[in-house]
Amino acid sequence: MNERQGFKFIAVFLNMAWFASFVLIPGLMVVGISFMTRDTGTFFSPPLTLTQYRELLDPVYAKVLGASLIYSLNTTLLCLFISYPFAWILSRASKHRRPLLLMMVIIPFWTSSLIRTYALVILMKANGIINTLLSAAGIVSEPVTLLYTDFAVYVGLVYSLLPFMILPLYAVMEKMDLRLLEAARDLGANTLQVFVHVVLPLSFPGVLAGCIMVFLPAMGLFYVPDLLGGAKTMLMGNFIKNQFLTAMNWPFGSAASVFLLVLMGLMLIIYFTFSRRFNRHQAL
Repeated sequence: MNERQGFKFIAVFLNMAWFASFVLIPGLMVVGISFMTRDTGTFFSPPLTLTQYRELLDPVYAKVLGASLIYSLNTTLLCLFISYPFAWILSRASKHRRPLLLMMVIIPFWTSSLIRTYALVILMKANGIINTLLSAAGIVSEPVTLLYTDFAVYVGLVYSLLPFMILPLYAVMEKMDLRLLEAARDLGANTLQVFVHVVLPLSFPGVLAGCIMVFLPAMGLFYVPDLLGGAKTMLMGNFIKNQFLTAMNWPFGSAASVFLLVLMGLMLIIYFTFSRRFNRHQAL
């Protein structure tokens, strides 16, 4: 084995060891616990049972799942609506301005999303910066209720997940062949027709990737509904957290986690299926 092969072997081994230690084994443990029985002393114990999965079919928990899907879907649409024009402007910006705009997207990642969520609390609370400015400008006489509302939850989710939509869209739009747009205009297409028949289909892989990258984390962000929604909004993320940390029902929390993982896996399969068909169509 020469030096290059030795480096490859060590790199692959370290990656596999990391994957097994922090992804595969914990994941299998969660699946195993989901089939256990709740135990107040040890959190879970035999015998094996499907009770946890049957409980998930209860209408109360189905309502939590439905609310999570609605919040995640609305967050995804809001991120797409905001990100699409921004990614287009970013991809068409001059080369010396583009790095600055990209840095504005990436810099928030350098700070913990939990800390950024606390910053939103300071902005939106009754005596926060927004209400102080509105009162000083004479726009409102009493503080506007922003915190602990659905509006605050959506602001937190969109703020945390917006870069996950912008970056895939930018990656696709930056490689878009502008000669196709010029050809469409030369053939008599107006701006709307160029967007619908050329820009939108060419940017579809970025739209799909961005939607998946926003929708999946939105289902599991437990601290945003807790801090900005006042824990009044029960989504899958804080529901699972409560099962582990408050109700101490680890098997039920694990079953809900497995259900969420299966749901996310199905969405990824749909994404790869559509991507493969789109690439095949583009190659024809």
